[in-house]
Amino acid sequence: MKWTDVQLIAIELAEKHPDVDPRYVRFTDLHEWVMKLDGFADDPNRSSEKILEGIQMAWIDEVE
Repeated sequence: MKWTDVQLIAIELAEKHPDVDPRYVRFTDLHEWVMKLDGFADDPNRSSEKILEGIQMAWIDEVE
């Protein structure tokens, strides 16, 4: 899984953190949680605010 796998990351986060409201997750925490996902293998420095925002929006869609 890489930073560009936004939808897959969102699904994994929703499953791993079912009690978390993604609207209130800080990007620093989001970055850390993505890095800890099983199967995630990408450079930590390749993420950006735009990518993290996309993951957050996909996660919100996933839980709604």
